[in-house]
Amino acid sequence: MARIKPKRHGVVTDMTAMCDVAFLLLTFFILTTQFKKPDVESIKPPSSISEKLLPDASLMTINVTPAGTFYFQPVENGTERIQLLDKMAAKYKLPAFSNQEKVAFTKVQAVGVPIGQLKSYLNLPEDKQKAFKATTGIPMDSTNKQLIDWVQQSLAVNPNYKLAIKGDVTTKYPKVKGLFEGLRDIDFLKFWLITSQEKSN
Repeated sequence: MARIKPKRHGVVTDMTAMCDVAFLLLTFFILTTQFKKPDVESIKPPSSISEKLLPDASLMTINVTPAGTFYFQPVENGTERIQLLDKMAAKYKLPAFSNQEKVAFTKVQAVGVPIGQLKSYLNLPEDKQKAFKATTGIPMDSTNKQLIDWVQQSLAVNPNYKLAIKGDVTTKYPKVKGLFEGLRDIDFLKFWLITSQEKSN
């Protein structure tokens, strides 16, 4: 007598849990990803074969344009930025910055004006701040080393800060030589030079 074969039923997979996990992961990455901010000026760094990565946290950056204009990007931490602003005001004997100016300072991408003009810059609306082009940048020469003061006062806020320097490939060496000498004067001898990766043959 022939055996009766049981009917085969299609397997139904419940994908609800998988969709939930996918959306949770997507939400997590969107909320935690830090998007790279555009440079304050167009800077094309020199190329190198180094594959070392910059540290993610506690990093301050100095940008040097082709014309030799200096910009200083403080660490992103808002509370420590305000402490830095207070220290710079005390060093240069400036009137105290208002709460509104301090909030504006926590939002700026980079400082590109002499300390004496910083108050008026912070009082500009955000759209005018973005349109503002610094012609002089932060002074950095043998007679006026404000850029070094920004670095030194940042280290006074947090000695664990790290520094990266991003210069344009066409920037003349004498422009950055003074910066290196100024960092040596404050005994800050370890920093990163930002480069673009050379393509391997």
